[in-house]
Amino acid sequence: MAELYLEDFTVGQRFISATHQLDAAQIKAFAERFDPQSFHTDEAAARDSFFKGLAASGWHTAAITMSLLVKSGMPIAGGLIGAGGEIFWPRPTRPGDILQVESTVLEVTPSRSRPERGMITVKSETRNQNGEVVQILTSKMLVWRRI
Repeated sequence: MAELYLEDFTVGQRFISATHQLDAAQIKAFAERFDPQSFHTDEAAARDSFFKGLAASGWHTAAITMSLLVKSGMPIAGGLIGAGGEIFWPRPTRPGDILQVESTVLEVTPSRSRPERGMITVKSETRNQNGEVVQILTSKMLVWRRI
């Protein structure tokens, strides 16, 4: 994919990532290291939890989303440099889910004080194989201008 600069982005522009299939081993390994709660690490305990079964940490879903965006979702020149955002997890990510990210450009704003760059606001929805949204990330990203 060709790298994109601020001038290449338009409001409404969409990007679709490749996919990532998740299994119980990945969920447990991430959770044991970064979010060691029983509903992420123990299938029996997870059945009696709020989630009623093993669920990936929201941070695991976020990490997969980031990986998909970097590798196949948004080819921003100079890399994906975040400047803040909001994240929501409307439903759990489960073993067997196949995740894909669809991103939509909401805003393109050239900087008034830094002519070499600007910001884009992007809404990225991570969906499972059934098209159900498991994460919504609205982020501002620094984007270089083609000078």
